Amino acid sequence: MRPFPMEWREILFHWERPLCKVILVQKEFLLCGLGVILALWQVLTMPCLVVTAGGQRLLIKEAVPGMALSLRFIHSVQKTPVEEFLVVSEARDELLLTATKYQSFGVGLPFSPAEGEFTQEGDYFYLRGQNRHFKKLDLRVGLGTELSLSIADKYLPVYEDYAPGTLVELKLVPLWKGLVIDE
Repeated sequence: MRPFPMEWREILFHWERPLCKVILVQKEFLLCGLGVILALWQVLTMPCLVVTAGGQRLLIKEAVPGMALSLRFIHSVQKTPVEEFLVVSEARDELLLTATKYQSFGVGLPFSPAEGEFTQEGDYFYLRGQNRHFKKLDLRVGLGTELSLSIADKYLPVYEDYAPGTLVELKLVPLWKGLVIDE
């Protein structure tokens, strides 16, 4: 077996030759491209909270563990304000109902000690420590219920922009899915 001619050895093993520089540049582009793909994948699979109303996306926000949100509405029977407090779970795959605040004690409102710690503070009743888990929340804008949402630093008075009966959805999904929601 004959060894490569001297010029081939020089091309293969000598870094100043143009062919070796081309091979190195191709490897760098390949590694850079792979890095971009992995970074893009990480961003696109990031869990996000998506709020839609009537099929329109109102909000998309990174789902940070412990991120607070609340639902406010006027109770359909008692005609008094109710506020429910939720947080994003540590795994960022569920919403956890942690407390409910309301004014009137009656039909359709929680009160049992088995559901949490029940207290009264001034004109309001609180039920804390509820720990109810939701993969998603489907709400409807009601006539006179004044449904509104507070999510982190954003206030959404849904009842002002959508007719009674409009479906309002809150769900935790990967960013890519939240960007293409058009159901």
